[in-house]
Amino acid sequence: MKTMTCRQLGGPCDYQLRGETADEVIKAQDRHLKEIVAGGDETHASALKAMKGRWKNPIAGFGWYRTAKRDFAALPED
Repeated sequence: MKTMTCRQLGGPCDYQLRGETADEVIKAQDRHLKEIVAGGDETHASALKAMKGRWKNPIAGFGWYRTAKRDFAALPED
């Protein structure tokens, strides 16, 4: 199990996201962004927009994804 923060994945806060794989952590951030924006937190709106737009440009989106996976792999186990 490893931990990354919302901020490490491009968000505005230090909410901790945990998972066994980078994909689990990325999915946890997606849920976090959607839930917090739905609850009225506008500070996360730009990160949510960026997340949704990331895959409209597959080359840039894949670059972000590879970086997130590399950063996750470099983290120590919790």
